[in-house]
Amino acid sequence: MVTGSNYLLESNGVKILIDCGLHQGGSFCEKHNWEPFPYKPKDITAIFVTHAHIDHTGKLPKLIKDGFQGTVYSTSPTRDAAELLLLDADHILAEAAERFKKPLLFNPEDVKRLMEHWKGVEYHEPVVVGPFVVSFYNAGHILGSSFIVIEAEGKRVVFSGDLGNTPAPIIGNKEFLDHADYCLIESTYGDRFHEDLPERKEILEDLIEDTVISKGTLMIPAFAMERTQELLYEINDLTEHGRIPKIPMYLDSPLAIKLTDIYRRYERYFSRESQLGIRSANELFNFPGLIKTITTDESKKINDVPPPKVIIAGSGMSHGGRILHHERRYLSDPHSTLLIVGYQSVGSLGRELLDGAKEVRIFGETVPVRCRLKAVGGYSAHADQRQLIEWAMPMRMNLRKMFVVQGEETASRTLARIMVDDLAIDARIPGQGEEVVL
Repeated sequence: MVTGSNYLLESNGVKILIDCGLHQGGSFCEKHNWEPFPYKPKDITAIFVTHAHIDHTGKLPKLIKDGFQGTVYSTSPTRDAAELLLLDADHILAEAAERFKKPLLFNPEDVKRLMEHWKGVEYHEPVVVGPFVVSFYNAGHILGSSFIVIEAEGKRVVFSGDLGNTPAPIIGNKEFLDHADYCLIESTYGDRFHEDLPERKEILEDLIEDTVISKGTLMIPAFAMERTQELLYEINDLTEHGRIPKIPMYLDSPLAIKLTDIYRRYERYFSRESQLGIRSANELFNFPGLIKTITTDESKKINDVPPPKVIIAGSGMSHGGRILHHERRYLSDPHSTLLIVGYQSVGSLGRELLDGAKEVRIFGETVPVRCRLKAVGGYSAHADQRQLIEWAMPMRMNLRKMFVVQGEETASRTLARIMVDDLAIDARIPGQGEEVVL
């Protein structure tokens, strides 16, 4: 599966975790998130977090609740963004608990206690925990994202986390590693290829122009972190160069607005090109025609504005958030367009739409799907097959074994086969709960 990243590493009796994420599929939160941890949280000395997304951080507050007393390490942007994402998840998790007839997975107080244990570190700054020496490298996925290199017992193990679709417009290129004994590599897009950056911007430009001509609404379900900021970055560029007409553009996501403030706080994590190309992040994310809607009333008023208009809203897989209200209103409109710009997990509403559903259920209503649907893989924050292979290539001569993880079955099998056949890497797909001695 893609979501629920969680790995336990043990050496000389010391146990550490890499990520502790929420399982997400047909809904924001799956029922088996309430199952007990397969280890004792109080026995864990430290946790190393690759990035802020909920499928890598979402069970950290529960870990605290269940007895973890160690230290959590990540880059500082990851720490700050994770706090916002976890607090934002509170009401959705409460709804899931009620639906599954389970206790609350965690509450805001648990998040507060978690942050007291959480320490921000810099890229390449070694952290020593018992026999482990741990370093973070730029994964190019979202702001502050990392792949993690762990050295112990004379062995070097790398956990890819989520690798970025680079060069990303804001944060630039991911780093590469030339030596590792063992590697766990994600495979979300292990069987697919993305459009390149210029092509994706041209598609966005064409869709906005088509929206004006058809007098429709362009809906973009977007993850609040990175995807939204990249869209703003590119719309800003298209606007500044006069390539698109001036129409109302709404950022209808309080979380994305708050997360954008974190981007302003950490401009030093931007790529050199981004830093040279802007005077400040305030300008980057605040261009003429952009309307940010914080309150529910402001969101509702979008309905009063006649098309053409563009609406960017969460959630990215359409399994919650304000985008559902807009989809209920405009999916049936043949003049409107739904632009999918990220991964859609099996069982999510976004996946139903991507797979060509003719009607869907939203808030208990049956909504016919008559709008145009366009999927642009180039906006994914995940590396595609080509980039995954390129990232693995420098390590291939030293790798004793590669574990292909975090992907649907077809994607994982395809990538593993290529690693074996084309790169001569001993690669395989581990099972859930499997234990391996390195």
